[in-house]
Amino acid sequence: MGEFVRVETGEVPGVATLRLDRPKANAMNAQVLAELHQAANELSVMAEVRAVVIWGGPRVFAAGADIGEFTGMGVDEGRDLAQRFKAAFRAVELLPQITICAVNGYALGGGCELAMAAEFRLIGEGAVLGQPEIKLGIIPGGGGTQRLSRLVGITRAKELIYSGRNVEADEAVSIGLASAAHPDDEVYDEAVKLAARYCSAPAAIAMAKRAILEGFALPLDEALDVEVEAFAACFGTDDARIGVASFLESGPGKAKFTGK
Repeated sequence: MGEFVRVETGEVPGVATLRLDRPKANAMNAQVLAELHQAANELSVMAEVRAVVIWGGPRVFAAGADIGEFTGMGVDEGRDLAQRFKAAFRAVELLPQITICAVNGYALGGGCELAMAAEFRLIGEGAVLGQPEIKLGIIPGGGGTQRLSRLVGITRAKELIYSGRNVEADEAVSIGLASAAHPDDEVYDEAVKLAARYCSAPAAIAMAKRAILEGFALPLDEALDVEVEAFAACFGTDDARIGVASFLESGPGKAKFTGK
């Protein structure tokens, strides 16, 4: 367990919380990124965990990078920092579990980029998201130029990145940056509830995630080959046998899956 990032389990079977906890605003420095990467690596082999909630606490998700570390930074140091962001957030993005971000307060810069590395973002009604790096004379370096355009479209992503403006909850939901907004004091609980629902899904949900992620950036023929292999892998699971037998015996939607 790291000083600023920890994995918490036990509250709900199958659900883990990836908790950021660096007062006062969960600013991301080299240590936070290293701990986040390590936590993702640990989660990736926790077979008993089927869904992960990423949370920065009830006040702020993450206000961005630790700007104090930018002082005197040159091109080589900037490249190294961006590689650290890339590695940590990609490790989160590629987790085999379903990932849900619970955002309270600010998710700016690197905080917004981490949220976008999750599959779903539930946000508080008072949440504020955005990529304000242009106001520092730089651009997003943790995947913001790429993931934001994939989520909200390239034209809207350009406007948000070029202006560096904040996005409040209603707009975040309307443009697809967030999945849903809830009262601030209910966001984490709603994320855990959603995670618990995914925990009852068949093992094939992990195959679907893998096929979507791996195929998204590939030419269609190659992406379809990814789907073929993931589809085939489903038939090596107990859940496929359970699901087929249940359908034939009782009709659709009545199977009780084991996640194996």
